Amino acid sequence: MARGPRVVAELGRPETADETAARKAESSRVYRSSQTTRNLIAALLVTIGIVVVIILAVPRGTAPARPGIDVAAVAADISGSIDRELVVPQVPAEWLVNKAELAGDSVRAWEIVYAPENGYINVNQGFDADEGWASRQVSGASVGGTEEIGGVEWDVFDIPDPSRAGNISVALSARAGTDTVLVYGGGAVGGDTVREAARGLSEQISQMQEEAP
Repeated sequence: MARGPRVVAELGRPETADETAARKAESSRVYRSSQTTRNLIAALLVTIGIVVVIILAVPRGTAPARPGIDVAAVAADISGSIDRELVVPQVPAEWLVNKAELAGDSVRAWEIVYAPENGYINVNQGFDADEGWASRQVSGASVGGTEEIGGVEWDVFDIPDPSRAGNISVALSARAGTDTVLVYGGGAVGGDTVREAARGLSEQISQMQEEAP
């Protein structure tokens, strides 16, 4: 028995040939669209997998530590090239060294910057420095008195407001032959830490004072 045209419930009648073709075309479009979406998702998952493999394959480790600065070695090298004795403080081994080099403009100087647990310590040796050189390095602070540290008499600068002195809280200076040695600290560094650095210079400064013409 032959089957009649399919009655479409929404239409309440058999669909025409054009409606059948349109329905099939729409079904094909929906199918192709779903396939495209699946392909995109599959490609995305493959890409993510490749990225993960690459990341896991790259060797990792901690960055190598920056080599420390050997102040004594740098001082010996520079001293030989300029024919001048450079001070080398005896300070705690845990103090990091951020800088050890020649500096200055009108007055040449040997500069060492230490980083103790808090703040910083700056040691400057001004070559043939004039009387006002040390004061200029600490924002114009004036000497408020003297103090003997390790057998050396140091000038103690009066710094009531560190914020007006380049954040320098304590500063000491002493003559070492024709040079001036300045030690100062900033940040959270206290007077005891600055004096510890000065004490580590005392023996060498005393010798330079004795050898001065």
